[in-house]
Amino acid sequence: QVRLVESGGGLVQAGGSLRLSCAASGRSFSSYHMGWFRQAPGKEREFVASISWSGGRTNYADFVKGLFTISRDNAKNTVYLQMNSLKPEDTAVYYCAADLGTSGTSTSQLSYDYWGQGTQVTVSS
Repeated sequence: QVRLVESGGGLVQAGGSLRLSCAASGRSFSSYHMGWFRQAPGKEREFVASISWSGGRTNYADFVKGLFTISRDNAKNTVYLQMNSLKPEDTAVYYCAADLGTSGTSTSQLSYDYWGQGTQVTVSS
């Protein structure tokens, strides 16, 4: 079993920044890939970013390229999402997820085996 706990969400003004964290416990964190997804009210959950087990490969949704950065610290069993220049349309619940397979930096929710409970990010205009 893998347990994922997100933190770092909150209320921020447009143009501001937040750093989300996702702490993992259970099986060896350094052996699986990680991803961030988000779900806005009334919308489906969508891919944001993913990172390979070593941190050597990353993948981003087009709408966050150059604005968000995913990273990980395997010594701390934690993955991060640095979000800069936030916009009101970034308002959503952000989820981290763990991929224990070989999908690599997958954009598909189906590749991920474990999910956190989510953290709310609200960007005011």
